[in-house]
Amino acid sequence: MSQGWADDGFGAVADAFTENFSLFPELGAAVSVYAGGRRVVELWDGDAAPGRPWTRETVVPVFSCAKGPVSVVVHLLAQEGRLDLDAPIGTYWPEFVAEGKDAITCRMVLGHRAGIPVLDTTLTFEEIAAWMPVVKAIEEQKPLWEPGTAFEYHGHVFGFVLGEVVRRITGQLPGAYFRTVIGDPLELRAWIGLPAAELPTLARLEEAPGRPPALDPEHLLMRIVTMNGALEFPGLDVPHGWNDPDLLGMELPGAGAVASASGLAGVYAAAVTGIDGSARLLSPETVGDAVRELSSGAGFLGFDAGARWGSGFLLDSPFRPTLGPRSFGNDGAGGQFAFGDDDHGIAFAYTANRMLGHGDPRATRLIDALRTCLS
Repeated sequence: MSQGWADDGFGAVADAFTENFSLFPELGAAVSVYAGGRRVVELWDGDAAPGRPWTRETVVPVFSCAKGPVSVVVHLLAQEGRLDLDAPIGTYWPEFVAEGKDAITCRMVLGHRAGIPVLDTTLTFEEIAAWMPVVKAIEEQKPLWEPGTAFEYHGHVFGFVLGEVVRRITGQLPGAYFRTVIGDPLELRAWIGLPAAELPTLARLEEAPGRPPALDPEHLLMRIVTMNGALEFPGLDVPHGWNDPDLLGMELPGAGAVASASGLAGVYAAAVTGIDGSARLLSPETVGDAVRELSSGAGFLGFDAGARWGSGFLLDSPFRPTLGPRSFGNDGAGGQFAFGDDDHGIAFAYTANRMLGHGDPRATRLIDALRTCLS
């Protein structure tokens, strides 16, 4: 029996959440919805780990949902006039321009069009955790294509490039700056770099039986998502895997967020409506800039998942249906998904610890139910 609540008018979301546990091999999961800055759905069920039930406080690795908080921070800096998304990154990080990267902008990185989805340098786990060796490798990297002319998912490089720009402007790494300006003031349970004190609330990831096998480690896509093999994927119960506190505790801003459903939804609620009377963080003009399509169709590798990208966010598409043209969010490799929509005043997040496969339908069913509630 699901725990939590759904306000009047949102019962269809509760029904779909309950049905997910009978339709899919769910282990533990949660869904949270804000409407007009107020939490109207807060549901959880199942097990966070063997012998430990999921609770309202449970957090789980949400993989590339990390790109949401990072992109909100980047747009907030742009809105404040501290960052020009269309200026060369070298304006803020002079060493970046080496090896033909002088024209690359933050906008190109946000749209996965910068030509640097993967690094030639193979770094160790310890070097990745140290941050600056990754920065140095990015400075030495040549683009795979002329920046701005094509796109391919930039995986981890997305977070490190934008995160270093954030650091150059604010003096803080992106996860720390997110907590300073958003996470801590609003008491959101979402981190890029999980504090050790939160480990007792951490859910344990498990793969679903029959999940598609990983690609060959030398495949470019696997190099993108593993940083040339330094990180495992999915790699749950291995040293430095996605259940390892050492991995989850470091700044990995492209894919290393850990959050509860309400914490992740709260990031988008803060952005599009504010929470419980607080002012919205991103203006309608800033959101309009973020949801302008930059990339879609087949990428550099020839894959076409049907996704559409704005500036740092997935946009409404058949691949990731949301609420409409003002919806923007990010998904995670474990099936997690979160988005906001200022036309509807809605923020949504689904988190789970059973990994089914990229783009699985669990979150989509919940969003379909949410759409019926709003109509």
